[in-house]
Amino acid sequence: MKKLILFSICGLTLMGCKKYIDVVPDDVATINSVFTLRQEAIKYLYTCYSYLPQDGDYAGTPAFGAGDECWQSPNWTNVDQDPIKIATGQQNADAPLMGTWSSMFEAIRDCNTFLANVGNVTDLQPYERTRWIAEVTFLKAYYHWMLFRQYGPIPVVDVNIPISASLDEMKIKRVSVDSAVNYIVKLLDTAAVNLPLTITSQSDELGRITRPIAMGIKARVLVTAASPLFNGNTDYAGFKNVDGSPFFDQAVQTAKWARAADAAKAAIDVCTQAGIKLYTFSSTNTTLSPAMFTEMSIRNAICEKWNVEEIWGNPNSRPSTGGGSGSTNLQNFCAPRLDPSRLANQIPQGQYAPTMKMVELFYSKNGVPINEDITYDYADRYNLRTAVDSESEYLQSGDSTAILNFDREPRFYADMAFDGGQYFMFNQTWPINALLGEAQSQKNESGYSITGYFTKKLVNWNYVVQDGQSTSTNDYPWPELRLADLYLLYAEALNESQGPVADVYTYLNLIRARAGLGTVQDAWTNFSNNPSKFTTQTGLRSIIRQERGIEMAFEGSRFWDILRWKTATTEWNKQVVGWDVSQSDPDLYYRKRVLYTQNFQPRQYLWPLKNYDVTVNPNLEQNQGW
Repeated sequence: MKKLILFSICGLTLMGCKKYIDVVPDDVATINSVFTLRQEAIKYLYTCYSYLPQDGDYAGTPAFGAGDECWQSPNWTNVDQDPIKIATGQQNADAPLMGTWSSMFEAIRDCNTFLANVGNVTDLQPYERTRWIAEVTFLKAYYHWMLFRQYGPIPVVDVNIPISASLDEMKIKRVSVDSAVNYIVKLLDTAAVNLPLTITSQSDELGRITRPIAMGIKARVLVTAASPLFNGNTDYAGFKNVDGSPFFDQAVQTAKWARAADAAKAAIDVCTQAGIKLYTFSSTNTTLSPAMFTEMSIRNAICEKWNVEEIWGNPNSRPSTGGGSGSTNLQNFCAPRLDPSRLANQIPQGQYAPTMKMVELFYSKNGVPINEDITYDYADRYNLRTAVDSESEYLQSGDSTAILNFDREPRFYADMAFDGGQYFMFNQTWPINALLGEAQSQKNESGYSITGYFTKKLVNWNYVVQDGQSTSTNDYPWPELRLADLYLLYAEALNESQGPVADVYTYLNLIRARAGLGTVQDAWTNFSNNPSKFTTQTGLRSIIRQERGIEMAFEGSRFWDILRWKTATTEWNKQVVGWDVSQSDPDLYYRKRVLYTQNFQPRQYLWPLKNYDVTVNPNLEQNQGW
């Protein structure tokens, strides 16, 4: 007997809830009854979808809070503590934090059950059966991929183990990294052939898997597999299966990068066929300056639901921490108390606070790193400066803030808010004043930015702080994969396999143009103290990684990138820094304050298996170091 799981996909707006997939299953159903009629089988299809990750929920993924991108106090109890526990080195093998081992194997079991039985549904049209099989084949691949990303070598479960199997048959083994990747890619290739190019029935099918999604995820899988964590990682030379075979090939293979580049380019081409393109803002009711048009193009590439850049909007990826519905809750977690007349409203918290490392990652207005820009006052960046009228779109004229907040690229102002800055919204532009005692400063023991910066990027521009304890905003499905991400994956794989060839610059520059920046070539030639940096593979690698860190900031990408690049031992062994937000005097507020010093251990590159699982099944080798 199997209890089916309700899986509904809702796009919430101010006017109500439009349900794209809304199925109410029977409480209990046998496998035979489920796969007799279409109306029952489709419920099982949505059960297979229901395991998709909640990557738009702070509590649903380690990617938001378990790295160094943003910070919160370990003492705050109003949000889930597991991410910050991982960030502060509290991961363990007795009760692993935020692992997916059990849930993903449950998901794979349901996918296998569906694939084994959907052929028995008598009233299902052949074209529909073909599509459903392709969707669930993709989901099966994706759930294996989620396991691989966390645990590295994993067991591959192609078919369910029968109930009649012996205990020894049930004690499955892990397979090598390369075997796992090849299996996942094979499933994705199989699925892609029979998936639709686009969703035509948008009233009830948005969120279902398409060919661009399958091909885009294939590119992500292969780029990860080609990255230093999995490609010739000699740190795992002694990590072997129970039969003595190595889990990790010890030779670095450039061919893996070439394979990833080919997959990324093929995915880009199919996205073009599907009409997917980089988003730019459009509104018939709003007239914007060029600077604000650029800012809204950057912000709404994330927050405008089902926009033209979105390859995969994952509606199951919805925040739930502390209540709320959809991405509304994440927006409440990011937004400061914008309206000074409603300071008693404690729903906007601003706790998802960018660290100083992220503040300094973004380029200068000239499109190069601030420590490279020959025109930028880098040495004095923590000193104060007063904004003038010509800077009033980003900064408050006559107000003083750190030089660090001046003369930065448009993505800096689109992604973050700060004391002395401006917060452009649909109803009006709000000044941000965060010195202690001011509107956006600390009011309670929790529920404030511990660094002095706020994550503007994830907040829809229709967000409104209302009377009482409520807010109004537009909900959106989480952008699991968007075109800019795919462009960056292609540029990275191409540079690693071929070096600085023309297409690397082409796709980097498309992203930079949307962000209001000049080309890589012009920016480095004219403004960098290392003008030839972009001409070498090593220099271009650094540029691509920083470009990726900026473009994908606060979307959960950096966490996994740092792991796959194998740079966590450097990046996550540094101080986490913010301003001294407990001060009302600007000279005291704008002092760097160390919030924590991270201590990342190499074993943390892969999640631990639960000790109990390893004890029950001795064929499961524990990950190295745990």
